[in-house]
Amino acid sequence: MITPHEACPKLASAIGLSTLYFKREDLHPYGSHKGRSIPRMIDHYVAAGDRRFAITGSGNAALAAALHVQELNAGSDQKIELEIYTGNHIATHKLEKVRGLADEHIKIFAKERPLQALTQAVEEGMRSLRQSTDDEALVGYQALAEELTAIKDIGAVFIGTSSGTTAQALAQYFTKKKLPVQIHIIQTSSCHPMVDEFETIDAPNERSVADAIVDQTAMRKSKLIPLIKKTGGRGWCATNEEIERALGLVQTHAGMDISTNSALSVVGAMQAAYMGYEIEGAVVCMICGD
Repeated sequence: MITPHEACPKLASAIGLSTLYFKREDLHPYGSHKGRSIPRMIDHYVAAGDRRFAITGSGNAALAAALHVQELNAGSDQKIELEIYTGNHIATHKLEKVRGLADEHIKIFAKERPLQALTQAVEEGMRSLRQSTDDEALVGYQALAEELTAIKDIGAVFIGTSSGTTAQALAQYFTKKKLPVQIHIIQTSSCHPMVDEFETIDAPNERSVADAIVDQTAMRKSKLIPLIKKTGGRGWCATNEEIERALGLVQTHAGMDISTNSALSVVGAMQAAYMGYEIEGAVVCMICGD
């Protein structure tokens, strides 16, 4: 097992759940759940002959890519090239983490339109590591799904969602295995194209403190939404006020400081409990990293 799952009985009681676990993907060697998929994608395409890669952002996915490329290059004479395109609204602390890994083979470029830069890079022969448009990204999350099944009587997984790649991979695994595990996604008051399929969002016009939820194109929506419904899950929307409340509850009742993006899963579990949403079995909140 790569990351542990931790029981949170006091937090469960405070929220109104019988059993609650945290899946600690923040303790993954690559810093987040993206470490399940991005390195797997790179290895797959390196085996196929690719040695030049590009990715947008400076969050968890970019960090996982940079860490893995750095490790691969340390033991090889044939170096892999990675270009990271950052936008204008990147959290400074995340950007600094990625910049700390930059070298002659890992380069970071500030771009007004990162996705446009990625498209141009692909046209010039680089391999995109964008998870929302590549089903190879789903493969790496199978190990995560397998680890989740080790949780006794697991009944539902709550996960903060941007592109929906992780949620789709988990939902596909559980439905294929005919396991009764609900998948619940949580998006923010400023980015909720998938949650719109479950309810009309009436939320404050605010920039969310959960800054990793940014994918407005929702390329996986047509596949993910039916899968979520098939598992019996749902979509939930988190406001900044709800995120801050979740952070406080986690600190008070679990003694942990988690990121705002990880807190989305807790908000979803809180809303489900408040609504009396029917879940048979243990609830798991994905603590996904920064």
